[in-house]
Amino acid sequence: MSYVAPEQVLSPRKRVSRIIEVIHDPGENGMSVARIIWDEEPVVAVRWNGNSARPLGNPMSRRQPTWFVVDGYAAASVEQAARAAAEQSPNSLVAQYREMANDSEREREAEEWSEGLIGDASPQR
Repeated sequence: MSYVAPEQVLSPRKRVSRIIEVIHDPGENGMSVARIIWDEEPVVAVRWNGNSARPLGNPMSRRQPTWFVVDGYAAASVEQAARAAAEQSPNSLVAQYREMANDSEREREAEEWSEGLIGDASPQR
């Protein structure tokens, strides 16, 4: 990967305790949006992903990728826009399900597998 994935950005360590959810990660050179725990409170945060020339992205501090916390008045709008962008992304869960559904061979194999589970759940005699 040519940039630090947003789920790996846990700096500044004294303020970010965990990533709740990466809402949108458009990849190299894009802006990621996530819900994180910052000072023990859930917040919306953003950062620009890097690229092969600048893999740490922006913001960064002391050579560590960091988050920019969105102020409360704008957080809901940023989150809503990120969720909408994520749904339109070719990497979205919906797009991946659509791709799987259009793969008839994979659908056939999945159906055979699920039908096989029915026999596994039958009481043994």
